[in-house]
Amino acid sequence: MRAVVQRVSSARVSVGDRLVATIEHGLLVYVGIARTDEASDSAYLANKIVGLRVFRDAEDRFNRTVHEVDGAVLLVSQFTLYGDCRRGRRSSFDRAAPPVEARVLYETLADALRGQDVPVQTGTFQAHMAVECVNDGPVTMLLDSGKAF
Repeated sequence: MRAVVQRVSSARVSVGDRLVATIEHGLLVYVGIARTDEASDSAYLANKIVGLRVFRDAEDRFNRTVHEVDGAVLLVSQFTLYGDCRRGRRSSFDRAAPPVEARVLYETLADALRGQDVPVQTGTFQAHMAVECVNDGPVTMLLDSGKAF
């Protein structure tokens, strides 16, 4: 399971002309699910996301978590995180999980985040979404349940 985590001042997701999710300050998390991912990958990623110290403390150091700053998480599914662009000009998505399996793990991740007392909003799985955000910093972290970067 891969995630791109961005610290944001605000973020929102729309599908067509309908607003489906919005947060004020917190984390915008794009998540991709691999064919080999399991529920344990969701638990691992949820702990990493909630535990990331990417918010500034009184001494201006990255020392606070999303929970400590009363932030929220906006979780957006993005299978393209498993796109392989090494050959040719078109990405291969062979490593991405099929939609039915990916949806279950996506929802498992959302539930695991909620279980850690963090407000969570989600995009619409398998929909064409318009994602807007105001990056704060910018601060962007890459997480992968299968390996370290």
